[in-house]
Amino acid sequence: MPALPHADAPVLTAGAPLAEATHAVVLTHGRGADAAGMLALAEALQLPASVAVLAPQADDGTWYPLRFLAPTYENEPWLSGALACVGRAVTQAEAAGIAPERIVLGGFSQGACLALEYAVRHARRYAALLGFSGGLIGPPGTRWPCEGDFGGTPVLLAAHDADPHIPLVRVEETATALQTCGAVVDARLYRGSLHTITADTLRAAQALLATTLAT
Repeated sequence: MPALPHADAPVLTAGAPLAEATHAVVLTHGRGADAAGMLALAEALQLPASVAVLAPQADDGTWYPLRFLAPTYENEPWLSGALACVGRAVTQAEAAGIAPERIVLGGFSQGACLALEYAVRHARRYAALLGFSGGLIGPPGTRWPCEGDFGGTPVLLAAHDADPHIPLVRVEETATALQTCGAVVDARLYRGSLHTITADTLRAAQALLATTLAT
């Protein structure tokens, strides 16, 4: 049986070695981008020196071929392979003794969608979730059953209300689904059609992580 896409995806690392880290941050990049960009984002987040950063690299720079709003089966087997790749990074941190409540999951754009989708399918207490210009995966009308309990996990969602890639309604649906699973959501919606991480969003993420990673 052939391996899933991204089965051999490399994981770039930065920050503290996992064996010495108190926390881990797993960041997934957007379509056409790369893991190196997520290491740059990690640097901008001003993480404590005790934090390990893991950034998986998608095959050919894309986690799944179609939009995140396409019927889920049309993005298979790439989506399953991408979710498994995030899972391997999480397992790598856990194997080093870092409990889930000390792991942050986040990403930008397609990577944000992937990180949030992984989290809702494996709901438990995490240190934090960061969804920069992204939302849960599936066509209009999708419902995301609560598979676990986030136990008060803090979540930062940030998007523009006219983002050409991320409909506002999906950001709202994502916030509701995560709250239903026990997360505490800070949804920051900006006016305009930009698809980027704003300075305000970056400050909010820095403040959130300064608190959660010091616990």
